[in-house]
Amino acid sequence: MADFMIVLTTTDTQAAARSLSRSAVEKSLAASGQVTGPIETTYRHLGEVCQGVEWQVTFRTTSDRRTALEEHLVSHHPYDSPEVIAFAIDAGRHEHLEWITRATR
Repeated sequence: MADFMIVLTTTDTQAAARSLSRSAVEKSLAASGQVTGPIETTYRHLGEVCQGVEWQVTFRTTSDRRTALEEHLVSHHPYDSPEVIAFAIDAGRHEHLEWITRATR
């Protein structure tokens, strides 16, 4: 497993995205959380194609904090079944990756 991760989620409001970002960083579950949006989303829900506006939060964390971050996001998320997707960071500047480690301890 990779030592460093990018974790993504989306919310329906900027306030919810900011809250998730701040609370995860305050609890040292992520080194940072970036809120991007608004973004237009097309998705299938209960058999229907829907469109809406969401805000995406991108977190940087370590692999050993990923599960705790996911649990935090799910328990504080406004959606019943939120998207939480993680990607390995395959490469990055040593100084930046070390900062992620320090910030999540």
